[in-house]
Amino acid sequence: MSLRNYLDKLRPKFEEGGKLHSFKSVFDGFDTFLYVPNITSKKGVSIHDAIDTKRIMSIVVISLIPAVLFGMYNIGYQNAIAAGKLAETTFLNMFFYGFFALLPNILVSYIVGLGVEFAWAQWKGEEIQEGYLVSGILIPLICPVTIPLWTLILAVVFAVIFGKEIFGGTGMNIFNVALLVRAFLFFAYPSKMTGDKIWVDTNSCFGLGYDAPDSFTMATPLGQIAGGGHITTSFHDMFMGLIPGSVGETSVIAIIIGAIILIWTGIASWKTMLGVFLGGGIVAFIFHVTGASPLQWYEHLLLGGFCFGAVFMATDPVTSCHTEIGKWIFGIIVGAMAIIVRVKNAGFPEGVMLAILFGNLCAPFIDYCVIQSNISKRLKRTKIK
Repeated sequence: MSLRNYLDKLRPKFEEGGKLHSFKSVFDGFDTFLYVPNITSKKGVSIHDAIDTKRIMSIVVISLIPAVLFGMYNIGYQNAIAAGKLAETTFLNMFFYGFFALLPNILVSYIVGLGVEFAWAQWKGEEIQEGYLVSGILIPLICPVTIPLWTLILAVVFAVIFGKEIFGGTGMNIFNVALLVRAFLFFAYPSKMTGDKIWVDTNSCFGLGYDAPDSFTMATPLGQIAGGGHITTSFHDMFMGLIPGSVGETSVIAIIIGAIILIWTGIASWKTMLGVFLGGGIVAFIFHVTGASPLQWYEHLLLGGFCFGAVFMATDPVTSCHTEIGKWIFGIIVGAMAIIVRVKNAGFPEGVMLAILFGNLCAPFIDYCVIQSNISKRLKRTKIK
């Protein structure tokens, strides 16, 4: 018996009158996760499209795979540097060390986040949405690999409940859920999110990797600048991503591959992405020529989470602008504010997280202004002269 037939045989038990009717939302959640929903509209349909939420989420996850794979390799690469044994460490050793180091974070993110969503749907008697499929993989990628799992659990629970479910669930949240996790960790447990020791996993596991000295430290390039130092990272390492940082944010090449997938499939707006880079590049150039920042404008765009935020976070179809002009405005504001925060506030050497969350807050107002402007123009055109 196929899985499809088996689920169809079980369905009557979860329908009204069945013994397991109270668990219908959980059953529907598993069913729609495995297969396309078998319910179609019979009337009143004016839009026909093959895309649905599940397909959108799946494409975004696929676009993140290059960043995930490179992030795993970079975890092992940084561990080998910390132990001073880069020359004698193989590619596979570094990759599998990073794989086993990152795997617990991914599992905790999905198990806890989906568990909260399932519990909430069961409590409210609602359908389970697929929106967390993307947030679940984004969260480990924007956090240090060394983040304690218990803090990650608290942050995920907070973000899913207070950043998503209380607003109505998937499609109703006003803030990016993954960024809320990072914000919670940053403000509640700053010592776990900032410093010189959190970016490199220095403990061996399963016979892979090395135990580095307790005195070892390695700051991110932006952390070096914030501390009054100078970056020693080459352009090659910045672009490739062979630097300390959050797991998925270091490799520009991996992010570009993801951006191509998102733009080619029409899932993400190239206008929002380009707006972020334009806003950030212009402000970074001004700060550099005026002496406010030692970094070149392109270094600001390559370092930290700027590229990752522009491609995967600012383009969130729920929390960003929906109007075409609004996407440009939203992107420019996010990019400009990220650089302003970096340069003018030493306590926030990154800046992208706060910039996107601020953009999320402003997005509805930006769309409102754009729509009202269009309405005013149309009303003027309809007046009889």
